[in-house]
Amino acid sequence: MNRRRVVTIADGEPGERSISVACMHCTDAPCMAVCPVDCFYHTEDGLVLHDKDLCIGCGYCLYACPFGAPQFPQSGAFNHRGMDKCTFCAGGPEPDTSAEEFRKYGRNRIAEGKLPACAEQCGTKALLGGDANVIADIYKHRVDTRGYGPELWGWNIAYDRTKRIDAAGEGPRTNQVPGDTQNRPGKLPT
Repeated sequence: MNRRRVVTIADGEPGERSISVACMHCTDAPCMAVCPVDCFYHTEDGLVLHDKDLCIGCGYCLYACPFGAPQFPQSGAFNHRGMDKCTFCAGGPEPDTSAEEFRKYGRNRIAEGKLPACAEQCGTKALLGGDANVIADIYKHRVDTRGYGPELWGWNIAYDRTKRIDAAGEGPRTNQVPGDTQNRPGKLPT
């Protein structure tokens, strides 16, 4: 099972880029909302996990997830029971580091005090794991060091802690200014 997938943008063209995509462990996860048997749940750490014993493999989560994280096992769509997805290497509902948890979900690296395997093995350290505020500070430092600063696409929306979008949606969208540098693809990092 590949719990990460690689998406290629502008395949075969100048400027081609590849992006590694996995479960984003959403706060308001669409996979949880559509699951007819409620096999998805949030952990205390904010991870979105699923119970393979409850999952019926209907695939609703696959279609609801904007990141394509839930997947059918590669053995085929009709000779299995249930979906699979990135667990952030945190296992499942079975007792931590038990043989049953390992059989169903793989090693529980989080219970062992380790990073997820993808973050630990990433040679460029582009993949990070841990507390969201710490990761945001690391990303901010990288962007500042590389000279992009607030011109980087999406910076004002994602990392400006002083501004927050009005949750009710009332008023002007001050974080999205037409012609602002965050919307110019030429300012993306290389």
